[in-house]
Amino acid sequence: MRKIIILLLFTIPTLLMAQQSEVLQLNEGWQFSQVADTNQNKENVSWYDAEVPGSVQRDLIRLGVLPDPYYGTNEKLIQWVEDKNWDFRKTFVVTAEQLQYDDAVIFFEGLDTHADVFLNGSRILQTENMFIGHKVSVKNMLREGENKLYIRFYSPIERMMPARESFGYEYPAGNDHRDEKLSVYNRKAPYHFGWDWGIRIVQMGIWKPVSLHLYNSASIEDYYVKQVSIDSELAETEHQVELFSYNEKQIEATLSIEYSVDDNINFIEEQVGLMPGWNNFSIPLKINNPKLWMPVNWGDQNMYDFKVKLIVDNEVIAEKTVRTGLRSIRHIFEEDEHGKSYYFEVNGIPIFAKGSNYIPGEILTTQQDEEYYERFFDNLAGANMNFVRVWGGGIYENEEFYRQADERGILVWQDFIFGCVAYPSDDNFLANVREEAIYNIKRLRNHPSLAYWCGNNEVWEGLNFWGWGKTVPKEIMDGWFKGYDLTFRELLPSLVSEYDGTRDYVHGSPDVANWGRPDLFNTGDVHDWGLWYGELPFEAMADRLPRFASEFGFQSFPEMKTIKTFAKPDQWSLESEVMTIHQKASTGNSLIKKYMDMYYHEPKNFEDFVYIGLVMQGNGMEESVEAMRRGRPYCMGALYWQINDSWPVVSWSSIDYYNNWKAQHYRMRDVFAPLALGIENKDGNLNFYTMSDYLENRSDLILTVQIVDFSDGVKQEFKDIVDAEANSSKIVKTVKISDIVGESEKSHTMIHAYLRDSEGNIISTKDYFFYWPNKLDLPETEIESSVSYKDGEYVVTLSSKKLAKDVFVEIPVLGAQFSDNFIDLLPGEERTIVITSPELKGADKTPVTFRHVRETY
Repeated sequence: MRKIIILLLFTIPTLLMAQQSEVLQLNEGWQFSQVADTNQNKENVSWYDAEVPGSVQRDLIRLGVLPDPYYGTNEKLIQWVEDKNWDFRKTFVVTAEQLQYDDAVIFFEGLDTHADVFLNGSRILQTENMFIGHKVSVKNMLREGENKLYIRFYSPIERMMPARESFGYEYPAGNDHRDEKLSVYNRKAPYHFGWDWGIRIVQMGIWKPVSLHLYNSASIEDYYVKQVSIDSELAETEHQVELFSYNEKQIEATLSIEYSVDDNINFIEEQVGLMPGWNNFSIPLKINNPKLWMPVNWGDQNMYDFKVKLIVDNEVIAEKTVRTGLRSIRHIFEEDEHGKSYYFEVNGIPIFAKGSNYIPGEILTTQQDEEYYERFFDNLAGANMNFVRVWGGGIYENEEFYRQADERGILVWQDFIFGCVAYPSDDNFLANVREEAIYNIKRLRNHPSLAYWCGNNEVWEGLNFWGWGKTVPKEIMDGWFKGYDLTFRELLPSLVSEYDGTRDYVHGSPDVANWGRPDLFNTGDVHDWGLWYGELPFEAMADRLPRFASEFGFQSFPEMKTIKTFAKPDQWSLESEVMTIHQKASTGNSLIKKYMDMYYHEPKNFEDFVYIGLVMQGNGMEESVEAMRRGRPYCMGALYWQINDSWPVVSWSSIDYYNNWKAQHYRMRDVFAPLALGIENKDGNLNFYTMSDYLENRSDLILTVQIVDFSDGVKQEFKDIVDAEANSSKIVKTVKISDIVGESEKSHTMIHAYLRDSEGNIISTKDYFFYWPNKLDLPETEIESSVSYKDGEYVVTLSSKKLAKDVFVEIPVLGAQFSDNFIDLLPGEERTIVITSPELKGADKTPVTFRHVRETY
């Protein structure tokens, strides 16, 4: 009966509250046009229908005014838009009853970037930061009936050109793909200006929703569930409530905090004096034996629903809800016997960070809808990741990104949006940054997945080691260093402390060492580009383990079906104009070829080159990541660069723009498995590792090791009962290589190992080759196959009499999902791969083709 009474009490105020506030969405009915030049007849200006949220460029592409920027060399045909100013307009209706509310506030969640906003003839807002939402009280400007909104967006180029001219020097913004480097002056997504994987589309427009909020009596503007101290016995929280009262005098009110998990509802109340205008309250709340939020594979992602209600005269006049998980997260950065550690603890337990760097998934940012985020986190989970870094050259992500991370147990490293260049640090610029940081800290701080704040990406590295002092005078460099300290060592950490107060902050990444200084790899996090830019071999990565790898990677082309979306066959070559435009790293293609010459036979044609490049990226990155995971607890993180693309391009991604998994993503799935098998060749021995993230020991596991001849199959097999120690990487078996394979046999012999549980289920498999393919005697063989066709799913069965290495199953459907791919098909083995896509039709029998390494030379 008590529970029923409480539920009734909750329901009645909710009904009453409908009279206290109202929200009108203002996203429909917008139009936009190019601002007329001075010599242009304004009557001839064309107005187009706009999609909001959106951007000028996205709409012009959608309407066919601009060509597809991804195709061919069209990128250069769309650049003129960034030099123009653009107007947006809409009308909306307000009734006489709505005008009776105490206040009316328009909420612009994101305007990109430099804009003047007018309502019914009055300028109500000027903006210069795309990362800030703006709430503007407009009650006195609203009219009964039709109201007119008008926004002028100014060219980011035109707007910031005077800043460049007055500075007198060029900022070293090498990723800004224009002669005039203007991105640094704009508080706008840096990647819009180009990057070494990115197309340039410098957008303008209404990139987040617009709404009109009508209030009576009071509004709750912010609600922070601050987690002061959390453990399994007691959660101490502080409920910080920011509200605005429209009453003309102080009134007595009640703040009620309700919270629920698993449908059990509790609440506390506190009497408060409500002053006219802004009010801030803090209410402590202790929860005994809380159900903790745990990272994926550690337990459940328990979420609490907290609701604050403002009650006056027994009537709920405002309320706000926060959904969060209770947990503790610490960054451990302490001196030890090796140097200085760098890892994270969740609920007091060290976690090995398995994950990747994330860039915005679309250059046309607003194309990232809820379906996009769900698919993206499916890909993270599908590769067994527990960590993702939101990189500082993109955006502070949308709410759905962090909600997905919360629900799936994925930890988020959050950069502030600064990357790879020095920045201004004058008072106005820092005031703009201050507002941006406060807005986004407050917006994101309730998410349990948010683990860490980082000031920037590679700015400190650039200042110290990228030779910027050769292009500007000493006083400019001195100013940049001073500005770095003002922004990243003073302003941002003070704001994180004040407005978050529960998470750790670091001034930048890498904290100490980049790839050129391996003597410092024993301290802090590392961006190890010794692989790739340093041209080190893949196997060298095992000998230079960092404490935490926050960036490292290797490029590949996307597969051919993606290339076909932007290039005709006559452009299928490394040096063609189209392929050059779709390779933004200046030495990218030559480095891919250089590594391929190190490890593979020369492919017969461009299509084989693309395929071999995918295989090389996957196998090489697996070798690097496995070495890091084997190396715990010295090394406690492997966040590779990068998981995704923002357009169809040659890049370091493990998934291409059209959601096709590259070989690397399958390899990351295997090496990041919660319990994975690893093999290390060291001192004439093969060491077999269990690499476990589980919090319980796993016993009675069966390790099977097979020595396999490429043509004749299994030559020898042995089995052992092994234990996998919880949350650690341990050697469980060592075999002397000379005891199982002779020197002359290594070129045609492989190790196939797998781990089973006591019920016979395979937990992890690992194939180990003694050489890279150019030194292997791979046999010529034919793959036998059969396909079962039905709508949405094709089931492919494969077999081969001899080893078929890195078998790639292809189907000409973008984004189709494969249960596995790029597999080693062992002699006499039968493997089944399931392909799923809503585009697959059983009656069509869409062709399924196969390719393996030996066929390419």
